[in-house]
Amino acid sequence: MTQLFDLFERLTSLMRIWHREHPLLADLQPVQLSALQYLARCNHYSDTPLAVTEYLGLTKGTVSQSLKALEAKGLIEKRQDQRDKRSVHLALTPAARELLAAVTPPEFLANATEAMGGDARELERLLGDLLRTVQQQVDVPGFGLCKTCRFHQQRDGEPFCGLTQEPLDRPAIELICREHQPPAEAA
Repeated sequence: MTQLFDLFERLTSLMRIWHREHPLLADLQPVQLSALQYLARCNHYSDTPLAVTEYLGLTKGTVSQSLKALEAKGLIEKRQDQRDKRSVHLALTPAARELLAAVTPPEFLANATEAMGGDARELERLLGDLLRTVQQQVDVPGFGLCKTCRFHQQRDGEPFCGLTQEPLDRPAIELICREHQPPAEAA
């Protein structure tokens, strides 16, 4: 187990070094990049400041300041919810999408996984299993892909959310949802 921890620690260190040295990321704190990456992958149920806070596992204050900085840099926009005027949704700007396209995934990681070939796909599968196991044992929000959720359904051949009772756009089923529950948890 110590070896697995050491491997994760070293990979995390390499990510920090990459972030610190990447010229396009000079003006962004790591938490800000993490928020942008999350917002690029989440659905419309999960693009709120509270969801970002829960996903990152940070304090409301830290996330709030980070989101303010991203808004000031022109990387996110706040939009009022059309149904609940008290709620705010966050959207990436075109500048943020361009930035993420230029830096994600990190080149060193893409090169390494390409060199690994099929082993990289197996590693991805195993790490996904590890994450799901940790989430179940520690009881933290799942934040999984919509299409893998127990509430994901098909109605008349189209995606549908059984939790919110709303139809879904096809691209939305590939996005992260904060309400995600694995099918195994279905009662």
